[in-house]
Amino acid sequence: MIVDTCALLWLASGAKKLSRAALKEINNAAVVYVSAISGFEICLKTSRGWLELSHLVKAWFEQITEHHGLTILPLGLDVCIAAAKLPPIHDDPFDRFIIAAAKLHDLTVVIRDEQFEK
Repeated sequence: MIVDTCALLWLASGAKKLSRAALKEINNAAVVYVSAISGFEICLKTSRGWLELSHLVKAWFEQITEHHGLTILPLGLDVCIAAAKLPPIHDDPFDRFIIAAAKLHDLTVVIRDEQFEK
């Protein structure tokens, strides 16, 4: 299982935007990943003033991943190439990396974006 950036932010904030079913799956999963690209996306959002965090991005990311027992999935060349080869259904480059990582590693994605299924 891999959480997308929004799911990570919701998990971190305790927001009720994650369904009970999603939370149950996250809690019951042997391993829950978060893509390294989510760190990049969160950093961009904070630098543009679209997101405020309680700590600097690196410290926040490390604290959240440790607190929730998440494993950071590196952004390797294989994921980058697979993301570029995805059909042009989903335009968000961050989501394309997460989709590619999920496909390559046979992971379910925790997300509310209906475009992911396509």
